[in-house]
Amino acid sequence: MTTALSRNWEHAVVTGGAGFVGSHLCAALLDAGAAVTCVDDFSTGRPENISPLLEQPGFKLVQADVAEGLRIKRPPDLVLHFASPASPADYLRLPLHTMETGSLGTRNALELAHSSRARFVLASTSEVYGDPQQNPQDERYWGNVNPVGPRSVYDEAKRFGEALSTAYADAQGTDTCIVRLFNTYGPRMRGHDGRAVPTFVRQALAGEPLTVTGDGRQTRSLCYVDDTVRGILAAAAHGMRGPVNIGNPTEITMFDLARLVVELAESSSEIRYIERPVDDPAVRCPDITLARDKLGWDPQVRAEEGLRRTIAWFREAGTEE
Repeated sequence: MTTALSRNWEHAVVTGGAGFVGSHLCAALLDAGAAVTCVDDFSTGRPENISPLLEQPGFKLVQADVAEGLRIKRPPDLVLHFASPASPADYLRLPLHTMETGSLGTRNALELAHSSRARFVLASTSEVYGDPQQNPQDERYWGNVNPVGPRSVYDEAKRFGEALSTAYADAQGTDTCIVRLFNTYGPRMRGHDGRAVPTFVRQALAGEPLTVTGDGRQTRSLCYVDDTVRGILAAAAHGMRGPVNIGNPTEITMFDLARLVVELAESSSEIRYIERPVDDPAVRCPDITLARDKLGWDPQVRAEEGLRRTIAWFREAGTEE
């Protein structure tokens, strides 16, 4: 199934636009004919992610911290708020910045959208479900989150962002949408960002042991970045408020993922077990009934194909930061 919904945006602002998902969004919007203003402070985003876009007509880069304000001269008709450290390595390194981006940064992005009468899309996350006691997780599930654990700076920042977006919609009529992204992967991830796919790919290509946490039976649901971007833009075009899950409902254990990466990378690496992080979710799987029914969206890229593309990109780009 492909997404039939579309909308011709004139000017989109993408916060975190030099990040992994944000840079793919910028490229997709430019390809669709929109002018794009990318806002990024490069705390986790990378200049090379957007370097191919710098010469394209309609693309503008604003280097700024969204928590300190957004000064955009041309009013947008779409604001995509994707600024935030998203990997464990980053938000554990930048805890206060993560919370400021999710609170002050979200408010500044909402103010820009409201004053411009623009559509606003918040990048939320499956982490709002915490270590879920319901599997798969649908949008009605409230989650099981530790508010003071090591992951809380990211989890609670996103939960606050959802509440703030909802408050703007209810109190001021701002045109908001919440998308909850599940384990997106693909080219432009950083090899040392701490997430499973880039970690396993980096280790496999280097011939190092793949470090699987715990007993490896915990699951994730991997969604290739092209599918994620299609889902985000479909939700933006639809006009729905959400929240809506955007992810692939096919679960895979961390052991099976490691074994698959070794196979696809044609690596001789072994698998080594290490301590499992505190509050690491045991399962993660989206119920995407809402996205299918309302958006006509379904992920198209199977894990084997997506991982092949990701491994090929890492071979060419290198695995170091």
